[in-house]
Amino acid sequence: MSIVHNDPVRLEPVTVTRSAFSGGELGQVRLDPAIFSVPVNVPLLHQVVTGQLASRRAGTQSTKTRAEVRGGGAKPFRQKGTGNARQGSIRAPHYAGGGIALGPKPRSYEQKTPRKMVQAALRCALSDRAQQAAVRVVDRFGFDGPKTKEAVDLLGRLGCEGTVLVVLGRDDEAAAKSFANLGYVATVPADQLTAYDVLCADVIVFSDDTLPGESEPAGAAPAAKAATKTSAAEDEDGAESGGEEADSDE
Repeated sequence: MSIVHNDPVRLEPVTVTRSAFSGGELGQVRLDPAIFSVPVNVPLLHQVVTGQLASRRAGTQSTKTRAEVRGGGAKPFRQKGTGNARQGSIRAPHYAGGGIALGPKPRSYEQKTPRKMVQAALRCALSDRAQQAAVRVVDRFGFDGPKTKEAVDLLGRLGCEGTVLVVLGRDDEAAAKSFANLGYVATVPADQLTAYDVLCADVIVFSDDTLPGESEPAGAAPAAKAATKTSAAEDEDGAESGGEEADSDE
């Protein structure tokens, strides 16, 4: 799946359908705009993903130098009188079977990426998938045990196509085993989610526990704000009335 190049402005909030594990829809959920509606910074994603892939390299490759190759302790022929260039060992790099000149040795490929850049790249990747309607939300992963058939049925109800990334909680062991036999599904704990994991998947599946940010029902935001204003006004009225009563007592 390609990356959408968005303008450097805050995007519109994304609303997705919240589904039940047992089947059916539980309404619409508005994803946190601070995570799922940020502009996609492609150079930032490239730098962070390159660093993450570099840090995964083992760096254990090793070749032998002429000092480490067995044999070659004696001169192949005498120093003078042969007409050939002088040679000291048949294990020199220009001989077949000799050592390797400037070959790779064990090293660390780890790149130090600032934590804020890693977090910003993850938000960019999640926003990209959200803008492409590739985010799914389920109330829970209610597997009683490892059951691949239930995992396939769940992905079918969610409309997942292509490669799927399922973000699990630490206690979703049965769900992890249920998805393990599906080659097109990858699972990752919520606290280990990276931008690379998100970009490698066509669809991202979250549960209520693993969905990042503060999501809210799509139609409940105005009512909640009104209720907050009403309660605040009531508190102010109560404080004023309390002050007036105190004055009257005096």
